[in-house]
Amino acid sequence: MEEQKNNGREEIYSEKVKAGKRTYFFDVKSTRSNDYYLTITESKKRFNKDDEGFTYEKHKIFLYKEDFNKFMEALNNTVNHVKMT
Repeated sequence: MEEQKNNGREEIYSEKVKAGKRTYFFDVKSTRSNDYYLTITESKKRFNKDDEGFTYEKHKIFLYKEDFNKFMEALNNTVNHVKMT
């Protein structure tokens, strides 16, 4: 994937996952000091009653390299717990 400028941050890599009414974006970005971090964005399409159109509600998580292992361990433990229930 081509690198793109986004709010002063370079986007290095991106994955998109469609899941029903939600879409998840996993984006690797670079800081000004060339350190990588991950943003996880949940996007939900919502009907806007006022103008009868649609809007997108977005929630973001920023995850930095030093936390990857702890995050993945907790995510795997949680997913495994759900699978076993």
